Amino acid sequence: MQVIKRDGKIVEYDRNKIIVAIRKANVEVDEIERVSNGDIEGIVASIEGKKRDKMQVEEIQDIIEQKLMAAGKFNLAKTYIVYRYSRELVRKANTTDNSIMSLIRNSNKDVMEENSNKNAVIASTQRDLIAGEVSKDLTKRMLLPEKIAKAHEEGILHFHDSDYFLQSIFNCCLINIEDMLENGTVMNGKLIESPKSFQVACTVMTQIISAVASSQYGGQTVDIKHLGKYLRKSYDKYHKHYQEKYAGKIDPELIDQFVDDRLRDELKSGVQTIQYQINTLMTTNGQSPFVTLFLNLQEGDPYIKENAMIIEEILRQRLEGIKNEKGVYVTPAFPKLVYVLDEHNCLKGGEYDYITKLAVKCSAKRMYPDYISAKKMRENYEGNVFGPMGCRSFLTPWKDENGEYKFEGRFNQGVVSLNLPQIGIIAGGNQEEFWRLLEERLSLCFEALLCRHRALEGTLSDVSPIHWQYGAIARLKKGETINKLLHNGYSTISLGYIGLYEVTKIMTGYSHTEPQGLEFAKRVMQRLRRATDDWKETTGIGFGLYGTPAESLCYRFARIDKEKYGDIPDITDKGYYTNSYHVDVREKIDAFTKFTFESQFQNLSSGGAISYVEIPNMRNNLEAIEELVKFIYENIQYAEFNTKSDYCHCCGFDGEIIINDQNQWECPQCGNKDQNRMNVTRRTCGYLGENFWNVGKTKEIKSRVLHL
Repeated sequence: MQVIKRDGKIVEYDRNKIIVAIRKANVEVDEIERVSNGDIEGIVASIEGKKRDKMQVEEIQDIIEQKLMAAGKFNLAKTYIVYRYSRELVRKANTTDNSIMSLIRNSNKDVMEENSNKNAVIASTQRDLIAGEVSKDLTKRMLLPEKIAKAHEEGILHFHDSDYFLQSIFNCCLINIEDMLENGTVMNGKLIESPKSFQVACTVMTQIISAVASSQYGGQTVDIKHLGKYLRKSYDKYHKHYQEKYAGKIDPELIDQFVDDRLRDELKSGVQTIQYQINTLMTTNGQSPFVTLFLNLQEGDPYIKENAMIIEEILRQRLEGIKNEKGVYVTPAFPKLVYVLDEHNCLKGGEYDYITKLAVKCSAKRMYPDYISAKKMRENYEGNVFGPMGCRSFLTPWKDENGEYKFEGRFNQGVVSLNLPQIGIIAGGNQEEFWRLLEERLSLCFEALLCRHRALEGTLSDVSPIHWQYGAIARLKKGETINKLLHNGYSTISLGYIGLYEVTKIMTGYSHTEPQGLEFAKRVMQRLRRATDDWKETTGIGFGLYGTPAESLCYRFARIDKEKYGDIPDITDKGYYTNSYHVDVREKIDAFTKFTFESQFQNLSSGGAISYVEIPNMRNNLEAIEELVKFIYENIQYAEFNTKSDYCHCCGFDGEIIINDQNQWECPQCGNKDQNRMNVTRRTCGYLGENFWNVGKTKEIKSRVLHL
């Protein structure tokens, strides 16, 4: 017989453990209350007599208690129950000691490498990470229902960001920067009035970004179009100044030249402020703000000319990069850039094609921007175009009391992700069992998501004034709860999913890119989407289906399932699962076909969707990238480019990444050693075991980056 422990692990049955436990309880009671060794053997025999292949440990303990009670040994039964309870307390005792000490010793790789915007070595970041470990521990032991905590540990689902669950803060948002700049805001108890110039508007915006990042745990996005008004204000100021000073004294064209020179100088300085402030500011949780700039030239915008100038300057400065400590121009991690393709800039003779050509050069050298097709997004979101919240997750459309769509000033409450391949592994190809298990686990995810929602209910606006009182999300009164913003679809809450490819392969024997597997894959996606729609209708909460959750989750789920179910060819033996609906990286498929195939899942995964393709030697493939950009506009909502060659995301170097004397990957141009910020091809390498590569014939390097 095998015993299923509380953490889901399966161990061989050991009768001695039962005997020892009863004997320990035996010595705690009066002799008259004790059971004999023969009685103990009889209890053990009754358990073994059930002749079960597997039993839950709780079931075994229940049988022991029932047998003791039936024998009239009530005090002994009570003592055994107390013993059992005390063991449970030991199991639930504080589990943070080792994880915290490993952080201090810089050896907790899982935590240290989880976020690219966190330098886990410095004291301020470690303070936040230590608090996060305490939050994880309390979340697991006290805040979550035991079955949810257990499901997380077993890889049934992933309860994202448990390191922040202890606090009443949310995931990510679209800042209402228009309101904050137009009507002013308050930071640290000081009134910040509406800016009178572009330079000041840029400074205020970066301070807002930093303040917002300090009171939430996910990304944020700012729509740059709201800065156009302030560039116009600067133009009007300079034009008035030079007219008053030189009108009638010098040629009007020279006055216009003076104005243009001053304006462009301020434009460059303002954008520089954004770039350097974001990359040098540290939030109160010890990290750079996770922020995305949304670059959208919107038809009908009265400031579209100014916005074109701003976007062009942002791309120029990103193309140049910023200097690192060695004075080498590198690619900054933030802000991330998302560029919108529309009729006027989709490289088909539009007025703003010149900006898109600059964006393509920037993508080739610096990996950003990502691209959104306004055409496809309008098809998927009721005619609207808006940015992702930070990087990938999207809001669902929502109208205010006047029937107007609103996106800025809204947020995501949190995420729970579902492990699809594990369902397929357990079902073993049995369709009926698969759909039964899927329903069971969707219900579990629903319950876990409601835990996130309920944790935010009752939160006072005073918790984060910048969000709730001074315009980033709302302008609530002091002491007012945020409850009205949690309901009726105003904010979203997301169901993520991992491994559509793997679960399709298990259940059908085919990839979801093949006709034999595609029908099943679509049924799974449609069921997930229908679940979120039904939950929204039932509760009034804005549930969404979120494609492409954290990459690290692809490895976590695969690792758990490999430990539990062993090596399954093409499933657990790879060391990773494929993120959401994506095509597996090993499939031979061209970029155009990949985008076309994955686009059919993006409209189902409306709470978050992005697709990737890899392009070798991107700097020398500008024409290919331009063709793909045209294709994106016509065929897929949201996409980005990666490169197949060695590539350093810090400086854009695309030569050969070297191995230094410390057996670390290192960029020879900028000295970057962060493996999360470089791509390295498997040059003449042989696999030597888990996460271990032999590069060439001379040096070995251990690595957690499984895409190397």
